[in-house]
Amino acid sequence: MAAPVRGFGREGHRLGPYSCGAAGNEHEERTMVVAGVLAGAAALAMLTGGGGATAAGAAPGGPGPTGSAPAGVYWQRVHARFAPPTAFIPSSAVTYDMQLVPAASEIEVEQTTDPSGTRVTARLTGLKPGHAYGMGVHTQPCGSTPAAAGLRYSSGSADGRTPGPDAEMLLDFTTDTKGAASVTERRSWNFRPGGARSVVIDGVRRGAANPVACFTVPFGPVAGPAT
Repeated sequence: MAAPVRGFGREGHRLGPYSCGAAGNEHEERTMVVAGVLAGAAALAMLTGGGGATAAGAAPGGPGPTGSAPAGVYWQRVHARFAPPTAFIPSSAVTYDMQLVPAASEIEVEQTTDPSGTRVTARLTGLKPGHAYGMGVHTQPCGSTPAAAGLRYSSGSADGRTPGPDAEMLLDFTTDTKGAASVTERRSWNFRPGGARSVVIDGVRRGAANPVACFTVPFGPVAGPAT
């Protein structure tokens, strides 16, 4: 299995998100980063217990593929650089507003699911400094327009219309002076299989009507009751 991303946000050479070795130059590295997202997204998923097959991969918080996720835990981490919908090399991270989410800015999303619930962490770099963004998990993958991502995911409702903030996975954040941010949210429920497929960044907090970027994320199967 290909290795997940290493060294996000650290100085020095960075591997591509699904590569196992270093790129020979900056052009090669960028090509691996962007093209590797679509090719290798499914390879990051790790499911153990609950009748699923055990897959080797990095333990949560670990630096690389040194073992497998603990029994009963689903864990994954995906990373991409944003590109406009018309980019020659497509990316699973799409920006619709390059003032707020510049091309080549980066996003990493980590998911941990166990029988007690789901935790999602997002880390971003290269965005507009000191800006307050909204972000939430959506039901469909990204496309050439913001509408492609569909409605926000809502627990207990396949159509995404259940009211209340605790029914959604909201990840609002404010970037620092360098345009970076990290946010973590946890819910007591787990995603329905195939029900959550992207995160959408909004230009304002709780601003579902103002999407500025989208990242397709293969949110994984549940390790407990789905809602």
